[in-house]
Amino acid sequence: MFSKTFRGGVHPKDNKELAAGAQTVRLEAKGDLTFLLNQHIGAPAKPLVKPGDRVLLGQKIAEAGGFVSACVCSSVSGTVKAVNPHVNQSGDEALAITVENDCEYESVEGLGEPRDYEKMSPEEIIRAVADAGIVGMGGAGFPTAVKLAVKEGVKIDHIICNAAECEPYITCDYRLMLERPNDAVLGMKILLKAFPEAVGVFGIEDNKPLGIESVSKACEGSERMTVLPLKKKYPQGGERMLIYAVTKRKVNSKMLPADAGCVVVNFSTLIAIADAVAKNIPLVRRVVTVTGDCVKNPSNFDVPIGICSQELIDAAGGFTEEPEEVVFGGPMMGAAVYTLDLPVNKTSSCILCLKHDETASLEPTACIRCGKCLYACPEHLMPIELKNAADRRDYALFEKLGGLECISCGCCTYTCPARRRLSQSITMTKRYVLAEKKKGAAK
Repeated sequence: MFSKTFRGGVHPKDNKELAAGAQTVRLEAKGDLTFLLNQHIGAPAKPLVKPGDRVLLGQKIAEAGGFVSACVCSSVSGTVKAVNPHVNQSGDEALAITVENDCEYESVEGLGEPRDYEKMSPEEIIRAVADAGIVGMGGAGFPTAVKLAVKEGVKIDHIICNAAECEPYITCDYRLMLERPNDAVLGMKILLKAFPEAVGVFGIEDNKPLGIESVSKACEGSERMTVLPLKKKYPQGGERMLIYAVTKRKVNSKMLPADAGCVVVNFSTLIAIADAVAKNIPLVRRVVTVTGDCVKNPSNFDVPIGICSQELIDAAGGFTEEPEEVVFGGPMMGAAVYTLDLPVNKTSSCILCLKHDETASLEPTACIRCGKCLYACPEHLMPIELKNAADRRDYALFEKLGGLECISCGCCTYTCPARRRLSQSITMTKRYVLAEKKKGAAK
C-alpha cells in the first residue's frame, strides 16, 4: 500500500533522531509563571484576576474575549504578581498574567474527577472543551471549541487527527504516540460521540513506524477509527494537504475544513480533549521538544503552561556552545527569538537551538527561472510572480495570482537555488492585503 500524500512539497532532512528516543520527562516550574492572554488565534482572553489574588491549579484566570477566543487556566497554585504586558514569541508585547508559584499545587474542586462522556450531549462536550481553554496545539492555535461548533446543516463525515508532525526536529507528538496512544484514541472517541456520522482517521507520516504501530494497536476493536500512513513530505501536516491526502477533497482560503465535511485536530489536542472531557482537567500542561545541535541533551518535557523557556534549556543540560539562532517551533515555520525569557504557551511545540544560522550569510541572487518554486508549492501557485507583484506593491495582481491562498509553508524559499526570500515577501503582502480588507469591511 502506497502512503497517501499531495502534489508538491519538499523533503528537508528531518533531524528527528536528536530527540525521538528521549522519553518524555515531567518538569515542574521553579520560578514564576507567565500566562499570555493571546495564546490563540482570535481575540485575546480577558483577565479575571488582579495582583494579590490567590489562584488554584486549574482555575480559570482569563475568560474568552470573543466568539473566536479561548480562556486561560492556571497550571499552578500561587499569588498573582502582575497583570501587564510581556514580550511574546513574535517580539511584540501582549497582556499577560504573572503568577508566583507556591509549589503547593492546590487545585480547584473536581479537578481530575472522571466524567462519563457517553452520557454527554455534543453541546456538553463542546462546552467542556471550551471551558478547558483548548486550542490547536500543532502551532496554529485556533480555538478548538469554535472548530467543533459547526454550522447547522453541515455534515461532518471525517474527524482527521493530524499526527504527521512533518516539521524537522520536532518530536513531541511522536513521543505521545508511543506513550499516550490510548488517551489520543479516547479523544477521538469523544469527538466521534459528538459527530455520530463521522469516521476517525489518524494520519501519521511513514517515517514513524513505531508511532503507526502504537496508535494502530490502540485503535484495535473500533470500527470507526483507522490509521492512515502518509508519505514523509513537508508540509504533509498542513490542514489542506492533510484533508486532500485523506479524502481527495480540496479546501481553499474561502472555505473551512467543515465545508469539506472534515474536522482536523492535532494529536496533542486530541489528548487535551480526552483530559478535559473524560477527566475534568483543563489545558494546563503540554509536551515541548528541546533540541538542536548545541543542546547538550535533546529532550521532550511535559511542562506547565507559563513556565519560562530558560528552565527547559537548563533541564536539557544547557548549551554545548552559544547558539547563533534559537527558534520557537520548527525551522520551516517557526519564529526566531532573541531571548529565552519567554513563557511556554499552548502552541509551543519546540525550542530549537542551532549553532549556525545557515541562511544568514546567503545573499539572494537573480531568479534563474528554474521553476523549482512552482513544483514545490503545495497550493500550486507561482511564488516568483507573487514575489514580483509583492515587491511592486501591485496588490490587485497579487490577489489575481492567488496570493491569499499561500499557507506560508516556506517550501518555495527552501527550494530556491537563488536564495530568493519568496515566502517572506508573499506572507507579508498577504497580511497587508487581509488587513486592508478588514479595514474596508469595518467602514
